[in-house]
Amino acid sequence: MPASAPKLPLAGVRVLDIGQLIAGPFGATMLGDFGAEVIKGERPGAGDALRGTPKDGKANRSGNWLVEGRNKRSVTINLRVPAGQALLKELVATADVLMENFTPGTLERWGLGWEDLKAVNPRLIMVRVSGYGQTGPNSKRAGYDRIALGFSGYMYPTGFPDRFPVRPAFPTADYTTGMFGALAVMLALYQRDMQGGADGQGGGQMIDLALYEPSFRLTADMMHQHATTGAIRERIGNRNPTFAPAGTFETSDGRLIQIAAGGDKVFERLVQAMDMPELASDPRYAKSAQRIDRADELEALLADWIKRHDFADVERRMVGANVPFGGINTAADIAADPHYAARENIVRVPDAELGEVTMPAVAPKLTATPGKISHAGPDLGAHTDDILGGILGKSAEELEKLRADGVI
Repeated sequence: MPASAPKLPLAGVRVLDIGQLIAGPFGATMLGDFGAEVIKGERPGAGDALRGTPKDGKANRSGNWLVEGRNKRSVTINLRVPAGQALLKELVATADVLMENFTPGTLERWGLGWEDLKAVNPRLIMVRVSGYGQTGPNSKRAGYDRIALGFSGYMYPTGFPDRFPVRPAFPTADYTTGMFGALAVMLALYQRDMQGGADGQGGGQMIDLALYEPSFRLTADMMHQHATTGAIRERIGNRNPTFAPAGTFETSDGRLIQIAAGGDKVFERLVQAMDMPELASDPRYAKSAQRIDRADELEALLADWIKRHDFADVERRMVGANVPFGGINTAADIAADPHYAARENIVRVPDAELGEVTMPAVAPKLTATPGKISHAGPDLGAHTDDILGGILGKSAEELEKLRADGVI
């Protein structure tokens, strides 16, 4: 970053990430993208499970780790032994935020619960991610992305009616929980630093975030509909129950596309583009409510028309008529797409071992203070001596003893 560039928005904020895999740590990744100093605490010899299966006594840097471990500094600390617990408390005393996703009760058994850490640093903001939250009858249950999607109600209506509900291809619950965690940190930092803290004296607070809760929040009016009508939203494939025509279709050259033309004016433009303008005044399809009632036949008609045209022709017609349209991109499509290139959505981060690592760029785009990726996910413990020596002032002799004792 040029010397004249403004500081990143979170410069000066120190985040301790002691979580595993995605749900908790991804929130720290997002904060690191915008300048927070993220210290990744990992178990010696194993590290975060996102690194992949250990090989030859060392943890692999998996593709997931290269992306989601970006901008983080790795320090090894064995939190299962008293000396490691003491080290973490020393780091907590210097930190603004701690993010964790252990099963509730685990950190308390190690003397690292909220009350323990708050006593060390009253200004600490602690984000606690778990499958079901810190309270409630399910709080001690293990939680994973798939389980959270099912429990949240998000997964049940997803898929086709003649098949089981479908899990999204990416761990949606994990990533949305990480985003909610990052948002919660920003709210808590604002309250602490701009409004005097939760206690009116500049203190921090604990954030209790269950893995299923962000996905449940995305279900919009599902619970309102159930409360007022008793309705349960069922699987209807790719259709939107309040919007027609809208769906996924195949072109003559085998490309999958999506069209969303539920509004009356958009529908007029769609049928003009199809050279079938008479459908706009057809009493079966003229108004949105009528199209929804006849969605099956209308979308079959649209599917038949699209199947007789290749992708380039459909794209030319739909874009020219300002009809919401798009392909269903593969990674290869994205890599070659000029819009992704123009928006600089894909970055290539230099890496000493691999030469470079291709990954998604920082999002969202802040025009005055954009984020930055300084490096891909580091080797396990790459910054242990720098962190414990530079931040905590440990001598070379102390570090050697900690390493010999299996603490780091």
